[in-house]
Amino acid sequence: MSTQHTYRVIVRGTWEGLTDEARARLLAEVELHGLEAMQFTEEGSLTYDTVLKHFSFRYVVVSDAEDGEEMASAIAEDRAETTLKEHGYGHGRLRSTATDMDTMKINYKGR
Repeated sequence: MSTQHTYRVIVRGTWEGLTDEARARLLAEVELHGLEAMQFTEEGSLTYDTVLKHFSFRYVVVSDAEDGEEMASAIAEDRAETTLKEHGYGHGRLRSTATDMDTMKINYKGR
């Protein structure tokens, strides 16, 4: 059995081809998706602002360590794509960055 690692993944993208309905829905919910909403969760937290140009999702992904950050990124991008499609939100290319929380070195001050 392979070792599981926990990754924090940020998926970024730009809104493209939003319908008037989708734009209105996003603007109506913008207060729920600001800086305060930035947290890493398994289901992902979506953040954007009233300009409706860029957005990001923050995910926690648990995956086999041997698959590395690339697989965690692919899983998160798939989750984001699914969520965007389910809501009818048009977007451009997604890109992501992943951090392996199990190998991250923490420097404590004062030690």
